[in-house]
Amino acid sequence: MTDLPDLAVTGSTGVLGGMVARQLADAGFSQRLLVRDARRAPRLLDAPAVAVSYGDPALSRPALEGVKVLFMVSAAEAEDRLQQHYAFVDAAAEAGVQHIVYTSFFGAAPDSTFTLGRDHYATEERIRASGMGFTFLRDNFYLDFLPMLAGADGVIRGPAGDGVMAAVAREDIARCAVAVLRDPAVHAGATYDLTGPEDISLEHAAEVLTRATGRTVTYHNETLEEAFASRASYGAPAWQVEAWVSTYTAIAAGELAGVTSDVHGLTGRDPMELEELVKLPQL
Repeated sequence: MTDLPDLAVTGSTGVLGGMVARQLADAGFSQRLLVRDARRAPRLLDAPAVAVSYGDPALSRPALEGVKVLFMVSAAEAEDRLQQHYAFVDAAAEAGVQHIVYTSFFGAAPDSTFTLGRDHYATEERIRASGMGFTFLRDNFYLDFLPMLAGADGVIRGPAGDGVMAAVAREDIARCAVAVLRDPAVHAGATYDLTGPEDISLEHAAEVLTRATGRTVTYHNETLEEAFASRASYGAPAWQVEAWVSTYTAIAAGELAGVTSDVHGLTGRDPMELEELVKLPQL
């Protein structure tokens, strides 16, 4: 598939990957859209779609032939997500990919309180060991998710205490990714911590959402027992429930706090605040 564009983008059927693909197309870049179902790929100029599956090297490796730069969005949450990542990274290295831009997580570490942060760290290490060039975009919690945390009764529930997080809008992450993909060699070996403009607690987020939307939103600081019990009612597997709860305990532990200047450094623009994001027209 070496006659296809040598810039490849994964995740274009999702929100973040779709934003990146559209921004690249608007900027006049040719790209290869790597998707599970080519029929669902966005219709963009000079952006052919090729089927891949992170966990299927026999399908992924030929799809990656001729790719020089790969934008790798982390896979959907799954019990075997890390194994999927490993298989895809290995396939990319075998196919001759020169540089991976990977969407990781803020503070990724082998002992992250947020359980999925450990998977992101392990993926980074696999990429480092592969011999390919890399750039890691360590995204904080998505600012876009904060309005969705409130239940039907307007209450945000979670064991986050009075901890804060430097949540960042997906649109800002997409702009950072595009900035890196425009000239990846400049960013080789770099790790960027992508945050919003402020550290925000869930209590303060509730106040902002109330003011911005007119809907009364409050925050209830759950105990761990309450958190596990309320989420167990969804029937999700244990690893998923633990991941959900650890999102909040990571906030309580201070592991998502700490505003950086990386979004502005990459894009020349200040990242969005929660109130600005909520007031944007919903597409």
